[in-house]
Amino acid sequence: MEVQRGDTLGQLANRANVPLERLERFNPSVNAQRLNAGQRLLIPTQQERAPSGGPYRYQIRPGDTYSSIARHFGTTTGRIQSANPGTSPTALRVGQIVSVPLSGSGAPSRPSGSSSSSASAPSSTPSASLPASARRWPWPLEDYRIVRRFGADSRGTLQPMLLATQAGAKAKAVAPGEVRFADGMRQLGQVVIVHHADNLQTVYAFCERILVSVGQQVSSGDALCDVGQSSATQRYDLLFDLRQGGKPIDPRQVLR
Repeated sequence: MEVQRGDTLGQLANRANVPLERLERFNPSVNAQRLNAGQRLLIPTQQERAPSGGPYRYQIRPGDTYSSIARHFGTTTGRIQSANPGTSPTALRVGQIVSVPLSGSGAPSRPSGSSSSSASAPSSTPSASLPASARRWPWPLEDYRIVRRFGADSRGTLQPMLLATQAGAKAKAVAPGEVRFADGMRQLGQVVIVHHADNLQTVYAFCERILVSVGQQVSSGDALCDVGQSSATQRYDLLFDLRQGGKPIDPRQVLR
């Protein structure tokens, strides 16, 4: 959710239909007395929990890594890995639930020595290591402009690509695959996730209406959803995320 001029945290909690205390716990670095227009808040989904003292029940979003989650909640990647022994940090799936233990002080924890590199902004998979199938895929929209490139923001959080388009636009599959998720996620609108060969996944979010169902096989160019309009910007935006084994990839390495 994006903060508008004059907003208070209480108003934002009411707008998102979540308790104020829950909103505060999911945004520990936000100062309720110093909200800035354009600032973005993390809105908890119905599947997430934030008990006092933790651990939190957190749902993976596009672009998430253990490092970015640890920075957001003021904990460490080591704590998160220890709390999720059956989950590979390089194979996170959008919609997956993970446990996030908090540091005792609640303040961001900065590891020292050689482990400090694990808290740095993650990089995308280099094109040289991508499978041969991930080459010259078409873009998911026919008419678009890139309004946010894939990469880390000013806080070091990895952000998926955001494409602006026109009213009536449909997001299309960029490669053949199987629809594995087709449903709503609170802060991402309607979302479609397609799994492709070679452990590749694509995510299409901010949709208004889904046009496919889970388990459906799709071909390159098949319409997946109608792109929705953002209430904050009044634009028709599509969030597009590309991953291999859960690891984010810069779409520009693959799309022609």
